[in-house]
Amino acid sequence: MVANQKETRLPTRVMVVFGTRPEAVKVAPIVRELNASQAFDCTVAVTGQHRHMLDQINDSFGIVPDVDLDVFAAGQGPSQIAAKTLTSLDPVLETHEPHTVLVQGDTTTALAAGLAAFYQHIPVVHVEAGLRSGSLWSPFPEEANRRMLSQIATLHLCPTAANRDNLLAEGIDPATITVTGNPVIDALRLAVTFPHTVTDPLAAAAVKSPGPLVLVTSHRRESWGEPMERTALALARLADQEPHATFLFPIHKNPIVRDIFFPVLRPKVNVVLTEPLDYLDLAQVLSASTLILTDSGGLQEEGPSLGKPVLVLRDNTERPEGIAAGTAKLVGTDPDRIVAETAHLLHDQAAYAAMATAINPYGDGLAARRSLAALAACFANGARLEDFDPTSSAP
Repeated sequence: MVANQKETRLPTRVMVVFGTRPEAVKVAPIVRELNASQAFDCTVAVTGQHRHMLDQINDSFGIVPDVDLDVFAAGQGPSQIAAKTLTSLDPVLETHEPHTVLVQGDTTTALAAGLAAFYQHIPVVHVEAGLRSGSLWSPFPEEANRRMLSQIATLHLCPTAANRDNLLAEGIDPATITVTGNPVIDALRLAVTFPHTVTDPLAAAAVKSPGPLVLVTSHRRESWGEPMERTALALARLADQEPHATFLFPIHKNPIVRDIFFPVLRPKVNVVLTEPLDYLDLAQVLSASTLILTDSGGLQEEGPSLGKPVLVLRDNTERPEGIAAGTAKLVGTDPDRIVAETAHLLHDQAAYAAMATAINPYGDGLAARRSLAALAACFANGARLEDFDPTSSAP
């Protein structure tokens, strides 16, 4: 070898594992950056936890999975998803031998994939690390999933400084934490630049309707039953009270959710119930909306990035930064409060402007690039899990 010739460094092999629509949205910018970099060799493995919605996101961002575990089955719960993911991913990890496995968020897919990697002494990178609601049962099982992931992750990529502080309070090594912003902002900023016309005919008509457009979503497991029934009642009252407004509600495919909302809202002429929107449709609807009512975590981040006030249909949130910044407000599922807070924003221009112009605390669209920089610093030499744990006696 010539003395001054630099030694060629092989790419770091990164396996990205995801299975739900929110995961797909948030890892899409990271996968695109990984694929564009010569420093990394990216393998995409999907579980199919959200089969149809997952495929929509991958198509929208031009991502073609290398591995499809196809764990989806109608009616299965978290235990079945976790078991299938663990057993299906084992041989995949053995075949591809990634230097690191990257997971996102707090889903059953994320936890199971993290465990599968950990069991094979492969370092885990946790995107959207450090979120905490303070209640193990809300959201369920997501709060427990993300807490457990923090115990096995080697690199924690936090959306905000508050998320970092949560991890520090739990004793996580500060050297393993990087604040990146949330890649959901990267994804949305990219999506709204795509030339796209809303393809769902009902959603397209709602976007063109006169008057305010209120985007509604509700699907979280802890809201099932009475809390969701209260939300349905509130929406029905709002539809009657605000006939000038259009309420666009893409309904989750879970029959538990549909059985609650359909009977109450179908008779309301200004409530538009659609199938779940593909991501590019949703991005356009977000851009056209006046405000958002949701129990979704992602929409709490996405709405403020486009200047849309968010009323959170939950009693607590693992995203308190939006509440503190004034871009979002917790309203719970009490019908009287939901109706009052929504009407307030629809009719009080000053109150609306205060929320719409508040600074978005969740990022500037550069989270994916910061994530790659952190990955490069941590895994450039193909380190294994033992290399990050000085107390380990593993071979």
